Amino acid sequence: MGEIREPLRELTECGLPQALEAMGERWSFMILRASFNGLHHFEEFLTELGIARNILSNRLAKLVENGILKRDPCADDKRKIEYRLTEKGLDLLPAMVALRQWGQKYGAEVVENPVLVDERDRLPIGPTSILSHDGRILGPADLHLVERNNLGIRADGSKAEGGEPIDRGDVVQFTGGQKTKNAA
Repeated sequence: MGEIREPLRELTECGLPQALEAMGERWSFMILRASFNGLHHFEEFLTELGIARNILSNRLAKLVENGILKRDPCADDKRKIEYRLTEKGLDLLPAMVALRQWGQKYGAEVVENPVLVDERDRLPIGPTSILSHDGRILGPADLHLVERNNLGIRADGSKAEGGEPIDRGDVVQFTGGQKTKNAA
């Protein structure tokens, strides 16, 4: 990934150690998956996941403490608590999908059922990819680390201008070497 390396001993200079500190073990991911599948109550998590009560309580507390889930009183019974994904929690969806796809590809030949599909077309989603600022799919050879003050400076010294960023719902089509972006 270039001539520069991340300071691997420095745990605060990279988001990965921080993410692992917040999520870092199997049950947290299973609770998050259950949350994405619509579970909200302690007893639902307990029953559906088959997790020990003390472990569930601990993991829910950690997810709340890290701002991934929030605790809300139930609308119909204020004595009961609901656990809801926060915006920070919802932002973990691409990572969850990437891990799921990796597990399906390299795991014990999992045959997915039900299948994760695009709501509009009801066709299976594509592989999770690393995208450039303008929507190009990147591979390992396309990734490099640079100092923040060198952002946009190409290897030949020329300055790159930021393209139009893509956003949720944008459709990027490549036709005849031209890229066009259309809203879906």
